[in-house]
Amino acid sequence: MRMRSAGPPTDQTYPMFISVFDIFKVGIGPSSSHTMGPMVAAARFLNDLRSQDMAPARLKATLYGSLAFTGVGHGTDRATILGLAGFAPDTYNPVIAQSALESIKSTRTLAPPGFGSVHFDPDTDLSFDFYAPFEGHANRMKLTAISADGSDLLKETYLSIGGGFVQTLSEFQANVPTETVDVPFPFTSAEALLEMCKISGQSIAELKRTNELAGCPPAALDDGLFKIWTSMKTCMDRGLSTRGVLPGGLDVRRRAADIYTSLCTERGMRQTAGHVVTEWISVYAMAVNEENAAGGQVVTAPTNGAAGVVPATLRYWFDHVPEATSADIETYLLTAAAIGGIIKFNASISGAECGCQAEVGSASAMAAAGLAAVMGGTPGQVEAAAEIALEHHLGMTCDPIRGLVQVPCIERNGLGAVKAVTAASLALRGDGTHVVPLDSAIATMRETGADMSMKYKETSLGGLAVNVPNC
Repeated sequence: MRMRSAGPPTDQTYPMFISVFDIFKVGIGPSSSHTMGPMVAAARFLNDLRSQDMAPARLKATLYGSLAFTGVGHGTDRATILGLAGFAPDTYNPVIAQSALESIKSTRTLAPPGFGSVHFDPDTDLSFDFYAPFEGHANRMKLTAISADGSDLLKETYLSIGGGFVQTLSEFQANVPTETVDVPFPFTSAEALLEMCKISGQSIAELKRTNELAGCPPAALDDGLFKIWTSMKTCMDRGLSTRGVLPGGLDVRRRAADIYTSLCTERGMRQTAGHVVTEWISVYAMAVNEENAAGGQVVTAPTNGAAGVVPATLRYWFDHVPEATSADIETYLLTAAAIGGIIKFNASISGAECGCQAEVGSASAMAAAGLAAVMGGTPGQVEAAAEIALEHHLGMTCDPIRGLVQVPCIERNGLGAVKAVTAASLALRGDGTHVVPLDSAIATMRETGADMSMKYKETSLGGLAVNVPNC
């Protein structure tokens, strides 16, 4: 997402359609921008080679900026190699991937589908450039295909702009929309969205569904939304039942399973404190992010680093609120995606670009909006819920210790979910009118991210990453 210094673009000037399936994608941990993005970029590069009927003898990759500084902790090196070998996030099999990595390291060759054997030495053909200036975006990588005579066949620079979205440097500089689709209700701001809801008489979820149906049959949309929630819940359940120590060297112990067991044991006991409900909300989110930190399958929501907030809030609704129904899945996800799309278009969902306010802050705003919607909130109350949640994440830095998506990321998701529930509750106590519009909060987040020192934006060069001993 290219950051703009001016106000939010108008619908007439910047047509945009970001689908619910763009915001919520099944992928792998630990990072949508640092793991999924490079893998997607590599797939694009291979497709470009195929389309031009090129036969490379050797492939090279260079990582810059945040991808270099925190690449090993985020698995960027593995993801890049596997992407060039033909692996994709949505079909990723960890057992097959590990076997492929071991083979590549020993043979120093790749065998991407359609190319045969291609030379690639992980020790020399994958490099980390810590000194190049940040060009366009902090998450930058260059892929190069080399012919048998040593000349360059194709070079391309890719930017991983958050949430698994990838653009070439030229696309980013030209401000090319992720996707442009003719939809009945084209909106790129919360103000426009509320006005369209008012004119049409539809809720945010109904309006978003109408737009989705412009490019997706009803059955496919329904099945896709159910798959998203099923994948979220499956990931959460794995996290709630898995113990052990997370990989990476910090020796972070997985806590979600033990906390969940304790909460289940205490359920129904007399004199349970009211605040215990926040522990339930937190543990649902932590379970997802422990799975993400372990490299498991997660759903970007809108990123991997913030993947726990949206599912935890919906799980809270289903497991702790009696009036919840299965129909709420669609309402919740569509509403959350509408808000996430507005944030992504007008600011960023990338921690490397705007800090964690862009990741957990965006996720909390999305979850608050979705929860307010299933609680019966008006479009105005839904917008207010999203604004409250985002406003109270403004300025949050992204400073993962040792570049791992563990500390403070896992607990931060828990607190983001608690904030989402609180924001929705506060919004429904009002009539939707409030001092700060969501669009203003998004603009503030964008401007704050632009002003934020790079050391606080997913480089592990500042904040907790340098003030806590991690070796």
